[in-house]
Amino acid sequence: MEHIDFGQVAKSYAKAREDIPVSLMDSLYIRGIFFDGKKVADIGCGTGALSRKMAMRKADVTGVDPSKELLQYAVALNLLKNYKIPYLQGTSEDTGLQDSQFDMVTVMRAWHWFDREKAITEMKRILKAKGTLLVIDSGFLVGSSVVKKTFEVLSRYVNGGLKPAGTKADSKQRINGFPVEWFDEWQRNGFELRDFYKLNYSVTFTKQEWVERVESVSWIAGLEAGVRKKALQDLSDSLSDEDSFVIPHDCNVCVLRLQE
Repeated sequence: MEHIDFGQVAKSYAKAREDIPVSLMDSLYIRGIFFDGKKVADIGCGTGALSRKMAMRKADVTGVDPSKELLQYAVALNLLKNYKIPYLQGTSEDTGLQDSQFDMVTVMRAWHWFDREKAITEMKRILKAKGTLLVIDSGFLVGSSVVKKTFEVLSRYVNGGLKPAGTKADSKQRINGFPVEWFDEWQRNGFELRDFYKLNYSVTFTKQEWVERVESVSWIAGLEAGVRKKALQDLSDSLSDEDSFVIPHDCNVCVLRLQE
């Protein structure tokens, strides 16, 4: 599987990946998932968008990500927003965290980049007995004219076409964007599916913000720098100069409980 170095687009990633809807945190709360006082490992935390949402709700969060560049932005945002979240460089397969210390592990927009069997073993190692694993994905929906135009432009630059990211591309069948194989893997390894649901929300972008959002997408992040710059300029030129674009998104949430 190709690995994308999101560190190449860290600045855009930090600005464009803050779009976690309030409805996500509310939806977890009404399902009895509370963060107050809980020890949480946010794996594949990127620039810390979800880490900060949980810290705001009084979780004791540690963020882990392989990208030094993304973590530098996470630390800078800590200072800017007055958080004290520790961030560690590590992978989902080797987090560097202690055994059986965490009430909860969260993974947002990242499970498809993991070596899943090794990641599951690592999640089981760091979670307490009966711990919770939250696997969350979100992104913009196809259908709006802006997204159609974006795909039209990007397809000229991405070899092999705009395939689903990471190991999602290997799956023949997906439920709410999650490959069906994932559910079998979780169950086989002792994670019971407790809930699985979808939220719809919209995000408003200026043209510049939308171009930055697109730069943080794996198709573009994986391009050579000169090609990426040309693709983004082409996208900017192709979009109208409206004040803002309202882009529909969805967020898919899987709640798993460790049975061992």
